[in-house]
Amino acid sequence: MAVFKRGYERYNGPLTGSATRFLAVPRFVWPKLLGQRFVVILLVLSLFWPLLCAGFVYVSNHADLLPSLGSGGDDGIRKMLSIDGKFFAIFMNVQSTFAILLAAIAGPGLIAPDLANNALPLYFARPLSRWSYIGARMMVLFGILSLVTLVPGLFVFIMQASLASTAWLQANWFLGQGMVLGFLLYIVMVSLIALTCSAYVKWRVVAGALVLAFFFVLAGASQIINQVLRVEWGSLLNPGYAIYAVWCALLGVEAAEDAPGAWESFTVLLLMLAALLAVLLRKLRPVEVVS
Repeated sequence: MAVFKRGYERYNGPLTGSATRFLAVPRFVWPKLLGQRFVVILLVLSLFWPLLCAGFVYVSNHADLLPSLGSGGDDGIRKMLSIDGKFFAIFMNVQSTFAILLAAIAGPGLIAPDLANNALPLYFARPLSRWSYIGARMMVLFGILSLVTLVPGLFVFIMQASLASTAWLQANWFLGQGMVLGFLLYIVMVSLIALTCSAYVKWRVVAGALVLAFFFVLAGASQIINQVLRVEWGSLLNPGYAIYAVWCALLGVEAAEDAPGAWESFTVLLLMLAALLAVLLRKLRPVEVVS
């Protein structure tokens, strides 16, 4: 339409607040991700382990109905059926595998297309900063990864708390808190890894493979360091071990004696997150000078 005809008018609708403006990005990305076949398949597969754990919780709280445990039973079997920190640590460890696979599929397509098509100037020309852009992309992964971590974890814990006695909840309330904090830290770590790989590799398949390689390569390198130098601090380079050590501390589970502790692992995770964030901020620029 020609400008001189003045057939246009200014937008006079409601404006989104600056604090929630970045939520417009995940609002449109979530339906696209949930429409991908592999994402839906992974979400369905990730439900099997929480359902098995829910069945275990039901059996554990109705152990008196079992014939072998009706009149006292075996203490060893009762201990095996107990719901404690070790149970939730195993649950979190299994669900974290699905979170990595889901991030490898959903993460590479968040930033790589914007860089490949030079779309960052269009984002930053609007009232959207680099921090808001990163927060919007992380919110996308947070919503997807929560479906395989926080949501089923809280479901299992609430089911156990409702079936068990009040004394169990008073003595083990920290398990729910530790699981939430542990999963939040894990989601932030996996999201930053996926976004950094997506920012530096423009091909989605290669970026997804790089997300998986980040965990497996560092895990192998840490074992090589431990074996060659005959030390234990090499395990700190393995993000999977570092996050598991923090989980054990939050859930009150005893870790290996000679292995690095939770505080050392937490410090390394913070340094790793800071390095990933610095690399990501360096890559996300509204303009780029090519010499």
